[in-house]
Amino acid sequence: MPKMKTKSSAKKRFKLTGTGKIKRKHAYKSHILTKKSKKRKLRLTHSTLVHSSDENSIKEQLRLK
Repeated sequence: MPKMKTKSSAKKRFKLTGTGKIKRKHAYKSHILTKKSKKRKLRLTHSTLVHSSDENSIKEQLRLK
């Protein structure tokens, strides 16, 4: 039986923390930055955790479940 592959898109977008939570980056930070305020761009720079309702599907994509 072949091994199950992880989703490459999920592999690139998400990282696991030491406690097993899933870390993600904010969207809307790649282009058209001139009209966005400095404060907004600064907040988008920092990473955050994935919402608990989405965790199961992402873990499935990463083959952690």
